[in-house]
Amino acid sequence: MSKICQITGKKAQIGNNVSHSKHRTKRSFDVNLFSKKFYYVEEACWIQLKIRLLLKVM
Repeated sequence: MSKICQITGKKAQIGNNVSHSKHRTKRSFDVNLFSKKFYYVEEACWIQLKIRLLLKVM
């Protein structure tokens, strides 16, 4: 399963894990994806999209 949002196109980013001794190893920051079903009125059918969850807390 690809880790790409089908609406915004956001992908996983690559970065480093940094230990206490400053030793760096590669890691990936995954997108917060989930599958959601939407009803498509023009075609009268259900479609399933992988979208990312965006939370803005104030």
